[in-house]
Amino acid sequence: MFSKLISTALNISNQQVSNTLALLDEGATIPFISRYRKEMTGSLDEVVLGEIKEKYEKFQEIEKRRQTILNTIEEQGLLTDELRKRIEASWDATELEDIYLPYKPKRKTRAVKAREKGLEPLAEILMNQQERDVEGKAVEFLNDEVPDVEEALQGARDIIAEWVSEDIRARETIRNIFERQSVITSKLVKGKEEEAAKYQDYFEFSEPLNRCRSHRLLAMRRGEKEGFLKVSIAPESDVAIERLQRIFVKGRNEAAHQVEMAVEDSYKRLLAPSIENETASLYREKAEEEAIQVFTANLRQLLLAPPLGQKRVLAIDPGYRTGCKVVCLDAQGNLLHNETIYPHPPQNEQKQAYRKIDTLVEAYKIEAIAIGNGTASRETETFIRNMRLKQEVLVFVVSEDGASVYSASKVARDEFPDYDVTVRGAVSIGRRLMDPLAELVKIDPKSIGVGQYQHDVDQTKLKNSLDQVVESSVNMVGVELNTASHHLLTYVSGLGSQLAKNIVEYRTENGTFKSRNELKKVPRLGAKAFEQCAGFLRIGGAGNPLDNSAVHPESYGVVEKMAADLNCDVADLMKDSALRKNIDLKKYVTDKTGMPTLTDIMSELEKPGRDPRQQIKVFEFSADVRTIEDLKQGMELPGIVTNITNFGAFVDVGVKQDGLVHISQMADKFISDPNEVVSLHQHVKVKVLEVDIARKRIQLTMRL
Repeated sequence: MFSKLISTALNISNQQVSNTLALLDEGATIPFISRYRKEMTGSLDEVVLGEIKEKYEKFQEIEKRRQTILNTIEEQGLLTDELRKRIEASWDATELEDIYLPYKPKRKTRAVKAREKGLEPLAEILMNQQERDVEGKAVEFLNDEVPDVEEALQGARDIIAEWVSEDIRARETIRNIFERQSVITSKLVKGKEEEAAKYQDYFEFSEPLNRCRSHRLLAMRRGEKEGFLKVSIAPESDVAIERLQRIFVKGRNEAAHQVEMAVEDSYKRLLAPSIENETASLYREKAEEEAIQVFTANLRQLLLAPPLGQKRVLAIDPGYRTGCKVVCLDAQGNLLHNETIYPHPPQNEQKQAYRKIDTLVEAYKIEAIAIGNGTASRETETFIRNMRLKQEVLVFVVSEDGASVYSASKVARDEFPDYDVTVRGAVSIGRRLMDPLAELVKIDPKSIGVGQYQHDVDQTKLKNSLDQVVESSVNMVGVELNTASHHLLTYVSGLGSQLAKNIVEYRTENGTFKSRNELKKVPRLGAKAFEQCAGFLRIGGAGNPLDNSAVHPESYGVVEKMAADLNCDVADLMKDSALRKNIDLKKYVTDKTGMPTLTDIMSELEKPGRDPRQQIKVFEFSADVRTIEDLKQGMELPGIVTNITNFGAFVDVGVKQDGLVHISQMADKFISDPNEVVSLHQHVKVKVLEVDIARKRIQLTMRL
């Protein structure tokens, strides 16, 4: 049932969708399906598989809601065969709610009270628009609860107004008008001028809703939530009322006039507020989806940032009064030494700091220095770069975003119970240089600082999206089974927290894993979990070289047959490209192993276990610029992209305050998405357009 609906919605074959749903129902993860079940899905990528899963969950929710609606109407004794068919035929959540609206249990509305007074027959007479003596007819309905004609007519109009507001045609008409002609308006709440200064752009703001960019909409909604702005969405009311009257007003007599008044009341009191809420919710949802997409795109780039690799690193968390915390790490990221130096004011102990760094670099055979980009970063970088060390050491400035969150977290306390937050923060900076992915998975993504209005969006949706990005990134890169932390293993396909913990405990008790097959000895790691995780785990130096590749154990037999047919072993096949050229893949196609899998195997044999991330590059800021006061209009500077939004990119030029390159200043041609031009942590050249020191705003351009 669901596969056909999803197939139509996404324009994918029914077979691809039904196979994907079957795999998902069996507990397969999206990374596993994408990588190892291409024959079943027709090589659908993770993005499309994610869309299928999302649609599947949405249709399941609609089905659940449909059953609730059917049960409720049936309990009222009002479920006719025709109504049941209409409800069962609908797969649109809004349409379902429109059908259900007249049957929805109501609080005591004006129409309910009027019905209780016996005025529904009068409303029906007026709605027919045949009656000429309306007041005379209304007299017939007077009683103790309805003392006069006006109250009788008002009650009848209230009932008509509710009928109009619950009519599917009326709701659809007003919905379309709101969609096409609404204007979103934002005004300052009186007396809040000073407190609301950051929302100054929205004190008197209006634009067509369908042209309002998501970041503006979310900014206004945040201002509204904080009590600084009053935001409304509405089309021209005269247009909406006139369209409704065309539907409901059929004559020119007094009864028609009563209906006309009821229609106007219905729009202003019932329909407009209802559809405004619906439209606001719809556009907010769209804006949130866009914000989540921005966040997930940035997070993916951050997680897949180039790693330095297994090098011995000296990491520095810079500071002034409290000094610079220094740690030395071995090539696996283990803490070897920590202490504090004071090269900056007020102590200015530069000579002592110089000697200490020189000694540590030599003693621990340091290959690279990582400097956090927070307070005193530029001064510390200059101090280090001016040193004349005995050996060549690479110097990198590393983002500190989230390091303080990590250093105070349970994960950090468990890793370093005997050290304070400053040592943990410095270790995180060093490890982030070595392997950004392995370190960043320990931090709540919302604390990494690459989002746009991330605190204003649906937190459940955001968490699910970010978790999927982390899972996808971890599995794309692969994980070294014998060195991975519990936290990193948690994101491997098919594992989760408990199995990750069991793996670490098994490793501690039994030593390093010698083969992937040994995973089956881990408590509670059954056949299904092994199937899902094995291909993403690597074992360097394993007896079987395929254990250090992305070839799944279920395909080892195919590779071994290829080697046997060429009278060599698997290791020779992986080393010798000439041997691989003799392989005719068609010979190895079976019911389970098709050409897509065989092609992936050949690609992996060529570059087994190769890290898909790019090579890291050294970057230096301009030596002439340290603070925002040093910036002058027209200056051309090197910078690093620190955040990407849908309205532009933020670039660090070394002055502690990131500058904005608006989307219109990113290229000499029109672009709709900043990701077309830049990526996170990209090294760029920018020119200063404008500097507002008071508001700490820097406008930059890449159009040099």
